Amino acid sequence: MKILVLNCGSSSLKYQLIDMENESVLAKGICEKIGMDGSMISHNPSGKEGFKNRQEAMPDHKAAVKLVIDALLDKEVGVISDMKEIDAVGHRVLHGGKYYSESIVVNEDVKRVIRECFDLGPLHNPANLIGIEACEALMPETPQVAVFDTAFHQTMPQKAFMYALPYEYYEKYAIRKYGFHGTSHRFVSARTIDFLGLDKNNSKVIVCHLGNGASLSAVQNGKCVDTSMGLTPLEGLVMGTRSGDLDPAVVQYIANKENRSVDDVLNILNKKSGVLGISGVSSDFRDLDAAATSGNERAKAALDMFVYRIVKYIGSYAAAMNGVDAIAFTAGIGENDSKVRAAICSYLGYLGVKIDEEQNKLRGKENVISAPDSKVKVAVIPTNEELAIARETLALI
Repeated sequence: MKILVLNCGSSSLKYQLIDMENESVLAKGICEKIGMDGSMISHNPSGKEGFKNRQEAMPDHKAAVKLVIDALLDKEVGVISDMKEIDAVGHRVLHGGKYYSESIVVNEDVKRVIRECFDLGPLHNPANLIGIEACEALMPETPQVAVFDTAFHQTMPQKAFMYALPYEYYEKYAIRKYGFHGTSHRFVSARTIDFLGLDKNNSKVIVCHLGNGASLSAVQNGKCVDTSMGLTPLEGLVMGTRSGDLDPAVVQYIANKENRSVDDVLNILNKKSGVLGISGVSSDFRDLDAAATSGNERAKAALDMFVYRIVKYIGSYAAAMNGVDAIAFTAGIGENDSKVRAAICSYLGYLGVKIDEEQNKLRGKENVISAPDSKVKVAVIPTNEELAIARETLALI
């Protein structure tokens, strides 16, 4: 059985075609600058020479999906001979609101919910729905599955997901913490338990999903009990361009001082803040590290703030679970930045964390980086959201 996994962003579309017989990736790629000048597609088929940054007109996501199908069917770079070989399509969908706590086969009600959550995920949910409807138009007989980024976190207890606002806002508008990166947190927490030989029914794991967007989750006995992102992905850690936690009065203060609207300020908090805003250099941690190494104090401050916020969340989650058995690092920074991992773990001596410096130097590889006598095991577990989506899709169809 072959499953096509699509991850539609506001102007991009990532894809993988996975053979679920052995979970091998037959092809993967990305469409970029959809709806913009200079749109292009990169296609990487397994065992064949593909192409990179091929210029193609993509006025919308439907055109991008068509180009993906064409690439998969192409005689030279394709990996299937008939579109009917695609048994199902799994879609990453950012926000399912209060309605869906599990993945689901797409129907009209699912599309209605995705549409109703546009306000909660304005950059992603509209693109996610466009991708679904594009696939329905191009392959109407093929099942579509929505895998919600918020689903894994729906096991949080009320004390963790509620905000201390007038209760009527929860009743009327479902304002609460939802959390994101759920597909990654589900995959990595489960893999951490297996990899380290923990008992799923008696385990306490903290997952650090650290990329340009970053979040932590506390996973007890295989279920999420807390996570750092909230109603939207803005809450929580200091990120590439997002501020993370701050005093909400800051929004009003900036709006008044700068004569800006609330929407303007939220745009600043989402796109111009985080390590980019502090450093003035970049949201790319490789650039930040280079700048900090060369003496840029603002870049150093940005890195210090990023690490410090993570450390505080780890401490709070260890307290919430009354202990922790393992800490897992994943995503672009978590898997590849040994300096950030070491800096975080340097704060965790009170938990009995000890790092093996040589093992910590390895990048992008599943590995235990804690010393043998560390009281808490620390591991690098590469995430694989596409495979997780494919597995969810397979289970449903």
